[in-house]
Parts: sequence; structure tokens; C-alpha cells
Amino acid sequence: MRCPFCNTVDDRVVDSRSCRDGQAIRRRRECTSCSQRFTTYEYIEHAPLTVIKRDGNREPFDRSKLQAKIELACYKTSVSSDLIEELMDQVESELGNRAEREIPSKQIGELVMERLRNLDRVAYIRYASVYRDFRDIESFKTEVDSLLEPARSVGVPSNQLPLLDPPEDGPPLTPRRRRGRRPKRPPAASA
Repeated sequence: MRCPFCNTVDDRVVDSRSCRDGQAIRRRRECTSCSQRFTTYEYIEHAPLTVIKRDGNREPFDRSKLQAKIELACYKTSVSSDLIEELMDQVESELGNRAEREIPSKQIGELVMERLRNLDRVAYIRYASVYRDFRDIESFKTEVDSLLEPARSVGVPSNQLPLLDPPEDGPPLTPRRRRGRRPKRPPAASA
């Protein structure tokens, strides 16, 4: 390893530790020439993932590009940035664990939609409408009906459906109020 201080190639390892949840090894090194210490990290080299687009073109997997699309679908919903990060980690981990290094964009979209469906129905419909490229109102209606089906089987009226699935523990979520004009308040009486 080349010393960043004197550019000598000879050094010795002073300390080695596992870090980043076992994904890397941190090594403390000392240059034998100038005695300066520096830190290096070693990672497992992963073969890069390649996404096969709908038109057959191939491009490297870009986490930030996918995350931007998910954030757009989750805009003005109750999905926090931490939940989006967790969703991204799950998708990226599942893609990384696959044997094949070239993955069709359709499979990536299905992984995201599967997780969004359980996270937030509005975000799911937004993502699905772009991803599935609905051509008419009927295909869009079919997708919305598939979301409402479990609630209808239990007998919940559609106007009382929560936007999110109820949490495992804690109080059930209530539907959001519709935005509208607030009634004007009477002017305050001057004293």
C-alpha cells in the first residue's frame, strides 16, 4: 500500500478490525519510512448489477435513480425517509443475493411495488401507474379495486378505508381529511 505522506510502498499493519457490520475490514497501517499512520478499508468486491431496460438496453444499477422514483411516489404521504431507506436496502439486498448479475427492470419494479403495497396504498398506486404504464382508466380502476378487495371482504365501506394498512401494534390509522377551503373566522373584536 502506498503511503499517502511520503509515497513509499513499504508499510506494516498495526491493527485490523471488522467494521460496517462485517462488510469491511479496517486496517491501521504504519509507513516504515516516515512512521506516519494511516487507515485503509477492504471490501468484498461485488460484480456490478446491470439493469435490462424494457427496450433491451443495459445500464448499471443506480440506487439513487431508483430512490428518487420511490421518493416521488411517496411525496406528501406518511412514508418517512427512514422507511424509504429501509425499503431501498431491502430491494438492493435482495437484488445482490441473486445469482444473476443482469436483472430485468420489470423484476426490480415488482420488488418495489410489493413493498410499497404494504407500506402505503397511495404511494403504491402512484408508482404502479408510472411503472405499469396504464393506458386507460379501466386498467387503473382494476389496480385500485385489487387494493380495496381485502377491505370489502370484511365489510368496510370504501369511504372509510384507511390510506395505510393498520400497524401491527398501536392504534389503527384513520383516513386523511380532504383538503378544502376552511370557513372564514369572524374578525376579532377590537378592545
